[in-house]
Amino acid sequence: MEFKISKELIQELEQLIQSKNDVKLELLLNDMHHADIAEILDELEFDEATYIFKVLDSEKTAEILLELEDDLRENILSRLSPKEIAEELDELETNDAADIIAELSQDIKAEVISELQDVEHAKDIVELLRYDEDTAGGIMHKELVKVNENWNVLTCVKEMRIQAENISRVHSIYVVDDDGRLKGRLSLKDLLTTSTRTAISDVYIRKLNFVNVDTEDVEVARIMQKYDLEAIPVVDELGRLVGRITIDDIVDVIKDEADKDYQLAAGISQDVEADDSIMELTKARLPWLVLALLGGFITVRVLGLFEGAMLEHGKLFFFTPLIAAMAGNVGVQSSAIIVQGLANNTLSGSLFNRLVKEISLSLLNGLILASILFLGSHFLLNVEVIIGVIVTIALVSVIIIASLIGTFIPLLLDKFGIDPALATGPFITTSNDICGILIYFSIAKLVLGF
Repeated sequence: MEFKISKELIQELEQLIQSKNDVKLELLLNDMHHADIAEILDELEFDEATYIFKVLDSEKTAEILLELEDDLRENILSRLSPKEIAEELDELETNDAADIIAELSQDIKAEVISELQDVEHAKDIVELLRYDEDTAGGIMHKELVKVNENWNVLTCVKEMRIQAENISRVHSIYVVDDDGRLKGRLSLKDLLTTSTRTAISDVYIRKLNFVNVDTEDVEVARIMQKYDLEAIPVVDELGRLVGRITIDDIVDVIKDEADKDYQLAAGISQDVEADDSIMELTKARLPWLVLALLGGFITVRVLGLFEGAMLEHGKLFFFTPLIAAMAGNVGVQSSAIIVQGLANNTLSGSLFNRLVKEISLSLLNGLILASILFLGSHFLLNVEVIIGVIVTIALVSVIIIASLIGTFIPLLLDKFGIDPALATGPFITTSNDICGILIYFSIAKLVLGF
């Protein structure tokens, strides 16, 4: 059952902190999962959270560090000495330790690395810091189990026992040659059912998926999702096995990418959270709001071109919000489907076929909606037939144009290396609003002849 923080628990913790009852405090928290403790620390005052952090042992607090909100982790690390930080990192796997070190200032970073007790662990962390955080090298673990293709099964088992001591979970057993180049993987079932004298080269599986250290993390996520992998090996430019990426790291990548796309779709240009400062939130939101405002000015200008028509045929004006809203909604629907297809790499066929399909779909939807609108405007709103005809023709036209814009824009952005998620936000809504109004009144002018 999922852990829930209660008011009583917070009050009890605060009382134990005030009385400095460290023994009882440790007993209360030791049986909790590190993610739950991190959630509790986020609810406490900073000084109280720091106090609890220092009471618990490094094996527990190291895992807690990874779960804390960025601001709280930064504050807690600022209260620890380089030696204390190093003690925490000694308990973590290499990629997690590298992520935390990357958040430190350059001076502190060097001191922390020099304080690490395990020299091999330190070397692995330094190597990971060389890679960009959005690549396979930046998210991989150095901890893995590998065997030489020239060993026999007995030697393999002995070496695996030694290597597995420092690994929390063994997803795969990788096979390398004398130069460390990845050759394949070893099935645990084959290892258990094969004679101890059998050569590994006779039983290992040569076909496996792998990625390069420079492969983008989103591409790694796509490959692991496609082939339903729990882990994937990472090789360098020479094909040597240098690490592995596990599914828990990929879940974080998928979540971060989804959060980024959601924010772009909402018109937020930077990665922000609800607890960020007003200035940071303003900088993230304001650019797209300015764009929407400029789009509004253009819409007003377009309406101004048809001022005479609205004075002569006032009922045209009442349908303006409906046309603009339908244009925006259809555009967002079309772009959302294309963006999802681009993200999942599921789009197939030529651009021409895609546009023909979108036109057919929007024409069908447009005719159904236009029929409902015509009947509703005539029988419920007592609108003249000619105005009803204008509105329905405009609605069908707007839906077709908006769907084409919603389809074409994300494909165009993707072609130029720009995140297509931008096309599902205020950009597409504003542009379709303007186009919708312009099409609506142009058709009205053509039919009514003003």
